[in-house]
Amino acid sequence: MELFKRYNIPTEGKNCVVIGASWLAGAALSMMLVEEGKATVTICHKHTKDISQFTRQADILIVAVGKPGMVTADMVKEGAVVIDVGTTRVEGPQFKNGFGLKGDVDFKQVAPKTSFITPVPGGVGPMTIASLLLNTLRATELRNP
Repeated sequence: MELFKRYNIPTEGKNCVVIGASWLAGAALSMMLVEEGKATVTICHKHTKDISQFTRQADILIVAVGKPGMVTADMVKEGAVVIDVGTTRVEGPQFKNGFGLKGDVDFKQVAPKTSFITPVPGGVGPMTIASLLLNTLRATELRNP
């Protein structure tokens, strides 16, 4: 939710599709989008049949399943906001150290269609770390007034 606030991405009245129903990411974020963001949310599983019928309708698409390159350009609506939460370590000769991180979204293919997209690495991860540090600071301040 902080990402939407920081980049002035409106969520109110938007059609959001979240792929990934884990309690840690997908389900929790879905509830926040409904409650705080005032959005309409559809939750899909990575095994949802014909998942693209849902993703192509999304104003905001959030993917958190850990399946590299699962979302391709044909699955994304023109001008959509795409948040890639997935990070999977993959091996290959194209990586300097023999391995790298890949997101759930095929970034190079999908990015030209979007109005906003998060890269992997460097997108959601740094925001997560900053939020954890801020929450730690707030907890410390509450405990030690």
